[in-house]
Amino acid sequence: MTKTDRYAAAGVKLDTAAEAKRRIAQLVSATRTPLARGQVGGFGGMVRVPDGFKKPVLVMSTDGVGSKVLVAAAAGIHDTVGEDLVNHSVNDILVHGATPLAFLDYIAAGNLVPEIAEQIVAGVARACRAHDMTLAGGETAQMPDLYQPGHYDLAGSIVGVVEEDKALHGDRVTPGDQLIGYASTGLHTNGYTLARKIVFDAMQLKIDDPFPETGQSVGQVLLAVHRSYATAVRPVLDHLHALAHVTGGGIAGNLVRVLPPGVEAVVDAGSWPWPPLFRVLMRFGQVRRDEMRRVFNLGVGMIAVVARDDVEAVIRAAERAHVQAWIIGEIRPGPAGSSAMVRLEER
Repeated sequence: MTKTDRYAAAGVKLDTAAEAKRRIAQLVSATRTPLARGQVGGFGGMVRVPDGFKKPVLVMSTDGVGSKVLVAAAAGIHDTVGEDLVNHSVNDILVHGATPLAFLDYIAAGNLVPEIAEQIVAGVARACRAHDMTLAGGETAQMPDLYQPGHYDLAGSIVGVVEEDKALHGDRVTPGDQLIGYASTGLHTNGYTLARKIVFDAMQLKIDDPFPETGQSVGQVLLAVHRSYATAVRPVLDHLHALAHVTGGGIAGNLVRVLPPGVEAVVDAGSWPWPPLFRVLMRFGQVRRDEMRRVFNLGVGMIAVVARDDVEAVIRAAERAHVQAWIIGEIRPGPAGSSAMVRLEER
């Protein structure tokens, strides 16, 4: 037995990895923008900072799609989680006003299947092209002792750029500002551990079964792509005082991250409709309302904090991007010397 054979016998197949990388390289090449430098397949990806910036600041973020990959594996649909990964990351740096420049992905599996890796990266590449962003590189890892057969993990890192004096930090937020909520497209990429237990264990549904109240299958509902808010938000970035991407922790847990000390965000919890998905999860899972608010986005995937005079322009920009938006609350003065707070009210 050769050394290569021993590695294959241990569960790592180098020929399979080479085939996966060959397929992925073609997808990566199709995302290269005029800012891309270096060669596809190098040890590091390169991208040039665009011209015209006086004091460019790089904005970076790393994230994953969590156990949504288990739904993708059950459905045999792997490209949409690739889109999820990119859109989630774009939103995370959009919160700071940044334009995406480059992305890197990471796929780890027990047994690497070239066709599945190709599907995942096809989704990543599609979302990168949609944001005029270079897929600068990535990593595919085979770890049979760590992952069960058929399972994989997916993560990525993004690099963006913003002019230093235009970066959003939340310091512009002031009492009287209004909260604008942007509609989500479902769970996005958070809360899947609880959602899967409710759907597959408590409700005893299978991936192709109809999902109650939606007219869609379980797979279609649970694999709905995490929305990117770039087209809805970019045209009005100069009007915004802060942005919050609603991910794990819900509205309160994420909005508080972009508020300065001494203010309170008061959210009218009845100012937007819950999509049927969340009502079903709450009813069949017997989940308390306060836990629903901590775990899920409940139909609001991004929140903008804007001056009262700018509300109309911000909502019109969302409508032009075919994203529904609502006034969902306001900023009020908090107790003197207090930390920022978020309060959800039922009116």
